[in-house]
Amino acid sequence: MLLIQATWRLTPLALEPIAQGMTTWQWSLYAGWVALNGYMEGYRGFQTRFSPRVVQRAYWLAENPRPLWVLFAPVFCMSYFHATRRGKIVAWTLLVFIVCAVIAIRFLPQPWRGIIDAGVVVGLAWGLIAILVFWARALTGGAARPNDLPEDA
Repeated sequence: MLLIQATWRLTPLALEPIAQGMTTWQWSLYAGWVALNGYMEGYRGFQTRFSPRVVQRAYWLAENPRPLWVLFAPVFCMSYFHATRRGKIVAWTLLVFIVCAVIAIRFLPQPWRGIIDAGVVVGLAWGLIAILVFWARALTGGAARPNDLPEDA
C-alpha cells in the first residue's frame, strides 16, 4: 500500500513537465533518468533485493506470528527490526536517505522535480510489480526462509 500511495501521489508531478513542455536537453535528462532509475531502483533495488525479502519475511511472519510483530508487520517485513545487524543498518540508512531526498526534492522547481519524480515513479511501479510477482510465486510454491533473520529466529 505504501508503494501504491507514493506512486499515485508522484505520478501527476512526474507528468507535469510533459504537459508544460521541455527543451531537448530536459527531454534527454527525463528519458535518461527514467531509464537509469528503472534499472537502479526498479531492477537492482526492488526486484533483486527488496521485493523478495519483503515477501519472504511476510510469509515467515505468517508462519511464526507474534502479536507485536504482526501489529508492526510492514516495518518487520522491511527489516527495521528482528533482522541481522547488516539488514537493520541498510534499512535504517536507506530510510534516512529517502526522507532527506524527499525533503530536498520538494524545493526543486519544475521541470527538475518532475524529471526526478518520473524516475522514482518508474522505480516504485517496478517495485510494486516485483512484489506482486514474488507474492504470486510464493502462493504457488512457498517462500524461502528470509536470509536476514537473526540466528535465534
